[in-house]
Amino acid sequence: MNIVIIAGLIITLLTGIPVLMQILKNHPRGLIILFFAEMWERFSYYGMRGILIFYLTQHFLFDDATAASTYGSYTSLVYLLPLVGGILADRYIGTRKAIAFGALLLVAGHSLMAYEGGPATETLTYAGAQYEVVSEGRGAAREVGIMVDGQRYDFTAAESGGLALTNLPANASLPPVMEPGTYVMTATRDTTGVNSFYLALSLIIMGVGFLKPNISTIVGQLYPQGDPRRDSGFTLYYYGINLGAFWAAVLCGYLGQTVGWWAGFGLAGVGMALGFVVFTLGKPLLQGNGEPPNPELLKRPLFGPLNREWLIYILAILGVGIVWFMVQRNALVGSVLAVSTLLSLAFIAWIIAFVCKTWVERQRMMLAVVLIFGAVVFFTLFEQAGTSLNLFADRNVDLTIAPTAMQFLGITVGTPAQLAAAGITPTDFWIDATITAAQVQSFNAGFILIFAPIFAALWAWLTSKKMDPNPTMKFGLGLVQVGLGFLVVVWAAGSGMVSSAFQMPLIILALLYMLHTTGELFLSPVGLSEITKLSLPSVVSFMMAVWFLASSIAQFVGGKIAGLMGTETVGGQVLDPQGALATSLDGFGKLGWWGVGIGIGFILISFLIKGWSHGANDAGNHPGPTLTDRGQEDGNVAKPETSTAG
Repeated sequence: MNIVIIAGLIITLLTGIPVLMQILKNHPRGLIILFFAEMWERFSYYGMRGILIFYLTQHFLFDDATAASTYGSYTSLVYLLPLVGGILADRYIGTRKAIAFGALLLVAGHSLMAYEGGPATETLTYAGAQYEVVSEGRGAAREVGIMVDGQRYDFTAAESGGLALTNLPANASLPPVMEPGTYVMTATRDTTGVNSFYLALSLIIMGVGFLKPNISTIVGQLYPQGDPRRDSGFTLYYYGINLGAFWAAVLCGYLGQTVGWWAGFGLAGVGMALGFVVFTLGKPLLQGNGEPPNPELLKRPLFGPLNREWLIYILAILGVGIVWFMVQRNALVGSVLAVSTLLSLAFIAWIIAFVCKTWVERQRMMLAVVLIFGAVVFFTLFEQAGTSLNLFADRNVDLTIAPTAMQFLGITVGTPAQLAAAGITPTDFWIDATITAAQVQSFNAGFILIFAPIFAALWAWLTSKKMDPNPTMKFGLGLVQVGLGFLVVVWAAGSGMVSSAFQMPLIILALLYMLHTTGELFLSPVGLSEITKLSLPSVVSFMMAVWFLASSIAQFVGGKIAGLMGTETVGGQVLDPQGALATSLDGFGKLGWWGVGIGIGFILISFLIKGWSHGANDAGNHPGPTLTDRGQEDGNVAKPETSTAG
């Protein structure tokens, strides 16, 4: 059995049981349904995300910059479409129907990802002659060579920066060293496979647009404003998100890089189908939250026999074609993102100026904007995990857990290569110590599983002692930690922790993810909770969508940054590992210091604006039930004793 799977089972049992006990004992029953529905949705998303950059660079043979921009376009649109989904849920179909529709689109998209099509091929052209680049395997087992005169030869980077072939005979038709500019690499891709891939991405993007902002909104609606359980509830909900992300990296990452891309992507689709089933069966526990604001208006025919609800679904499906066109054009995504950002900021400014009736409401909305800006910076750094950090793990990190095969409690532990080198024939049960680069993505989520219950208890304890840091302070501390994560890698490299193969120990990358995780727990679940508390009830879904817009901006910018840290590849294999390491370390150093600097800035301004929340967590600050534009009582702004929220 794989060692990462064993570790995952242990971590899940040790942390999951206390979390479930907290939810069942202290929180609304609806939280358990949202917990598992979002867990499976995140399983599907992170299962695909963990292997996507490798799929782009090794299956489609995109260069690093193109792969990073494609990844950035996809993830940016994933977080941009919730702007539309949030508004449609608020005004027409309600959050529950939006979630169910989005889940069905996600099942279709993830299922289609299981279709690979033919792998791309690459050809080297030199002096008018063409030579095939051949490859087999995935991840660490991937082998790439160039066919010359019927024989396969390995290659490395030449000292001049060109391409050098290993052990090439003197009478070969290619020279042993080819200078830069003397050869051309050309990739040929399966058109059907590429188009199917982009269609799958488009279905997923549209599905997330309907699901993502609305499921978090229902979590907020389960708690009355001022309920001290809210922060704890969001943190426990966040545990569910990361439980799905953890097992996605462990299982989909393992299958994708060892069995086949289809297996990793296909398992992600199965996870999403389970999420849909859980959410559908759990409807009664949502206590009526998330229903359409005006059911009669929704059912009334609008366009011939079509009512508003079906018209929204049909237009969304047609919109998948627009997304398919956009996701392939990174510059267009950037332009749309810029326009969306400006329109959102203008709408928020209009809300602050004309919709807010009191100075308290205005300052709360302004504080929400400050936190959203902090989220943009944080996630630009944090989301390097799927691109530059994933490629760094594959190329410049020694993924060996133990240096040699060994016996532990009578059980053989080691990789197949280590067992063969030691002359050990494993028994019926042995632990495979192989960890793939994609499985390293489980570090962040694994640390969440460990630390989330601790942080939930910490925030509750600090609140009871009136020592809870204000949200801006928490954001600053989170930004400092994400910056320090990158700097740990840079400092370790400067201390000589780089092997002759230009690889760093796995423990250093684990430390990076630990700091990123603790920073995330200071910022992300707190941010989700604060947006629901600070926003006007009539625009809470829209503001949640703007919170995800911050991630959209971060994903796009992060993809550009990752592209700048790219390196030359041939057949999906790095040409110069030393140069790749130097480029990564330079980029990590810049990201690290920017994170630390902006984090310190947030800490300093927190002392000036800490009063802007005006006791948003204090139940006594709200006079009683308030009607939203849906004509419903909104539990977010009601005292616990007068609210219908459970």
